[in-house]
Amino acid sequence: MKRIHVIGINPTGFDRGQLKFLAYLVPLALVMLLPLVFIMFNAFKPLDELFLYPPRFVTTRPTLQNFANLTATSVNKAIPASRYLFNSLVYSLAVVVLSLLITSAAAYCMSKKRYRLKKILFELNTISLMFVPVAVGIPRYFIIHRLGLIDSLLSAIVPLLAMPVGLFLVKQFVDQIPDSMLEAAQIDGASDYYILRRIILPNITPALATVATLTFQSAWNSTEASIYYMHNEAIKTFSFYLTTLTAQGENAYDMVAALTGAGSAASAVAGMGIAAAGTLIMLLPNLILFIFLQSRVINTMAHSGMK
Repeated sequence: MKRIHVIGINPTGFDRGQLKFLAYLVPLALVMLLPLVFIMFNAFKPLDELFLYPPRFVTTRPTLQNFANLTATSVNKAIPASRYLFNSLVYSLAVVVLSLLITSAAAYCMSKKRYRLKKILFELNTISLMFVPVAVGIPRYFIIHRLGLIDSLLSAIVPLLAMPVGLFLVKQFVDQIPDSMLEAAQIDGASDYYILRRIILPNITPALATVATLTFQSAWNSTEASIYYMHNEAIKTFSFYLTTLTAQGENAYDMVAALTGAGSAASAVAGMGIAAAGTLIMLLPNLILFIFLQSRVINTMAHSGMK
């Protein structure tokens, strides 16, 4: 009898049948990694390698001077660069925690509760996916102004708590939880808060991991609050700080030139090093978070449409 060998979707061991997949996926993965490798090594390149042609992906003489110059651009100001970085971390973590709580509770109500306008509210949430942030910028400003949050820490948190795509994804997972399980818990006297904490949340962790990743990226890279809602420099974010490097004083290059005594050409190169260092700092938290949560994110995308 001819033996038929079936390769599973997630095999635990290596099989020769996997070679045809590896031959295609490994080169593709290497190509996708090239931009990450370039960003990482570019931040540590000395001045003479930054404009080297043809460019090198890997630096031969790594240095921390670019990060020193990034910090030095704010020495003439009362607010150091580390303050902006701290603000971004605080805002991002606060947005992630609050968004997970709000999204999970809203998805539970949208999926398992019965009330009027339930379908209309979910349809409105779906329609809101079509609007880009720029389209709601003016209404959002009026809301922040009416709430009295201008020049407040909350102005960088509150606008990012409403995440339609997060609610949509989490609701798909809550829909898969059997109603009989929740009814049994209610018969035993469980409250909605108990059901949410002990039944809903443990069963939707892949979706929550995806929402946490998307929310953190949105909050970490956001400059809207610092530009439109904040006047106090001490509460602005690191992403906003990076956008202003080319506008501080005459410009950031002149500041580096004044600090290092270099000419305009050398200061321009140093300015490119500052941008490379800032880009790496902005990339690392997103990359680290995705590496730890990638399996759950992929699981969410694979099952979000299944019932």
